[in-house]
Amino acid sequence: MQFDIEVDCAGLLCPLPVLRARKRLMGMAAGQVLAVLATDAMAAIDLPHFCGQAGHEFLGAEPADGAMRYLIRRG
Repeated sequence: MQFDIEVDCAGLLCPLPVLRARKRLMGMAAGQVLAVLATDAMAAIDLPHFCGQAGHEFLGAEPADGAMRYLIRRG
């Protein structure tokens, strides 16, 4: 899937991937897609939960170079 911006959170532990995603999403236009690259397994739980709470759309995840890339559409 294509994305507009990617945030590299590889090596960071919870809650840093969510906090960095939140900060980056604040500066994006509605409908743009953010990719969050993360190695922390908790990101698979935390990012979808964050999206549900904040009104963003969680688009899914895909493997990416030893990490996972989580895709979020700005609400």
